Amino acid sequence: MLVTKKAPDFTATAVLGNNEIVDNFRLYDNLGEKGTVVFFYPLDFTFVCPSEIIAFDKRLEEFTSRGVNVIGVSVDSQFSHFAWKNTAVKEGGIGQVRFPLVADLNKQIARDFDVLFNEAVALRGSFLIDADGTVRHAVINDLPLGRNIDEMIRMVDTMIFVNTHGEVCPAGWQKGDEGMKADTKGVAEYLAKNSDKL
Repeated sequence: MLVTKKAPDFTATAVLGNNEIVDNFRLYDNLGEKGTVVFFYPLDFTFVCPSEIIAFDKRLEEFTSRGVNVIGVSVDSQFSHFAWKNTAVKEGGIGQVRFPLVADLNKQIARDFDVLFNEAVALRGSFLIDADGTVRHAVINDLPLGRNIDEMIRMVDTMIFVNTHGEVCPAGWQKGDEGMKADTKGVAEYLAKNSDKL
């Protein structure tokens, strides 16, 4: 369980958003100003994966405008990533997604994040990492269950709110909602005003 711990650092080969292939892509050198989302997916050229990757790309500005980077990881090679990016969406590719795709050929990154399944592929693990490297949120889906990118954006907003205001975020909190003081009085006041919304 990685939540509250430092994310396992890694240095690996990656295909950057501009299609440049680099051999020394390091997680801790690519933490955003406010944090980073690292997400794992099973394999290139599969079925659920492109829908998730394209969904992340379509919402990339939602992350970057908040100072948060997005990094994808699978057990494929950089050459497979490159080929998939350079295959049109209508032909089963993902097109020119703008965030890095990391090659985890020896599966060590997936192993370190505890998402490696049957020593073969990564489960759909999503990790929200604070700017200091602390894992603040994690969710792991089974292979056939696609993830909700909008929920990750909501979690980014909760992390930023907590970091900025020192308050906690109640159930269903959305950007713009009030927070809750982390004490008995604060919880009681919040529930008295908002229990009908829960």
